[in-house]
Amino acid sequence: MITQTNIINNEIHWQKFEVPYEFPVCFTENVFNKNNKILLDVILRKEKDKRHNVIFFIDEGITKHYEGLITELKQYINEYHKYLHLVTNPILVPGGEKIKSDLYFVEQIQESINKFNIDRHSYVVAIGGGAVLDAIGLVAATSHRGIRHIRMPTTVLSQNDSGVGVKNGVNLFGSKNYIGTFAPPFAVINDINFISKLSERDKIAGMAEAVKVALIRDKTFFNWLELNSEKLALFEKNEMSQMIRRCAELHMHQISNGGDPFEMGSARPLDFGHWSAHKLESMTNYRLRHGEAVAIGIALDARYSVLAGMLDKGLEERICCLLEYLGFKLWNVAIEKTNKDKGLELIKGLKDFQEHLGGELTITLLKNIGVGFEVHEINTSLVQESIQWLKERQR
Repeated sequence: MITQTNIINNEIHWQKFEVPYEFPVCFTENVFNKNNKILLDVILRKEKDKRHNVIFFIDEGITKHYEGLITELKQYINEYHKYLHLVTNPILVPGGEKIKSDLYFVEQIQESINKFNIDRHSYVVAIGGGAVLDAIGLVAATSHRGIRHIRMPTTVLSQNDSGVGVKNGVNLFGSKNYIGTFAPPFAVINDINFISKLSERDKIAGMAEAVKVALIRDKTFFNWLELNSEKLALFEKNEMSQMIRRCAELHMHQISNGGDPFEMGSARPLDFGHWSAHKLESMTNYRLRHGEAVAIGIALDARYSVLAGMLDKGLEERICCLLEYLGFKLWNVAIEKTNKDKGLELIKGLKDFQEHLGGELTITLLKNIGVGFEVHEINTSLVQESIQWLKERQR
C-alpha cells in the first residue's frame, strides 16, 4: 500500500524598497533673533504656506545661565505668528542622565504631545544637551510612529557629535540607551551662542569627541587641534565654531558613507575610546561627564594600541598631552574599582559594549594619527598595563 504524504509548497516573496533620508544641519548664531530665519525656513521646508503647530522642550539647566531664552523664543514665534503656532509655553525638562534614567520623564513628555494634539505634521523642538535630545527624540520617533523633530543642541558634545546623528534612547535595567530607535531628525540647528553660555567644564568635555574623530579619521584635523589648542583652551569663539563644524562634518560623513547608518552590523566605528567610557560613566553614577570619560578612554586605548604593537611609541603621549592641554584629567579612582572576584570592574565594559550591538566584539584602535582600525579581541593583560601607565602619568 502506497502512503500519500502531504506536500508543503513554500513560497518566498521578497519585499524590497529604499527610503532616502536627508535633513539639514544648520550652523548659525542667535537663532531666535528676529532677523535670523533659519528656524522659520526649516519649519517651512515642506509646506510653505501653512501655519505650523510647534511644541518646545527645553533643558531646564539652560535657563539658569541663559535667562532670556524663553522670552527670546516667544518673541521670535510672535514675529512669525503667521507661520508658527506655539501650542503651549515651552516645557522645561531635566537635563543630563536624570531625564534618561527614569521613564517617568518620557511618559510626561508623551502626555504633553497627546494633550496638545501634536500630530505627524507638527514639530517637536528640543533645546538641550545630548541627553535631552536623546529622550525627546525617542518620544518624537515613537509618538504617532514619528513626529517631525528639530534638534537644537546646546553643548559642544551635542553640537559636534550626538546631535547630528540618527540615534536616540534612554536607559533601562542599568544599561545605557537600552530603549531607543534610529530616527533621523527633521533638522538640526547648531547655534554657537549656546556654547558661550556653558560652564567651563561642559565646554571642555565636548572637545573629547573632536579629538576622537580626528584620531580615527582626519590627521589634518588633529594637527589643527594641536595648533589651535591654546585658543580652544580659552574657548575662543572662532576656533570653537570651527572645531564643532569640522567634527560634525566628519560624523555626518561616517553616517552617510560608512555603509551602516543604523548599526545593523557588529561595529561602531566612531566609538573609539567608548567601551571603557560608557562603563566609567555608570561606575561613577554619571558624576563623570561623557566627554570626560571618553578622554580617559581615548588615552587608555591609545596606550593599548602602542603596547599591542599597532601604534608607534610616543604617539600615545602626544595624544594625552593634547587632551590635558585642553583641560582633561586622564585619571579617575573608579578605574581601579574591583568586583567580588577581585577583577577590574572596568573590564566588564568590553562585554557590555559587545552586548549592546550583539555579534562579535568589535573595538576601534589606532594604527596612526588619523587612522583607526577594528579588532575583535582585546588582551585584558595589556588593558591592565595601560591602566597602570595612565595611573603613573598622574604622579
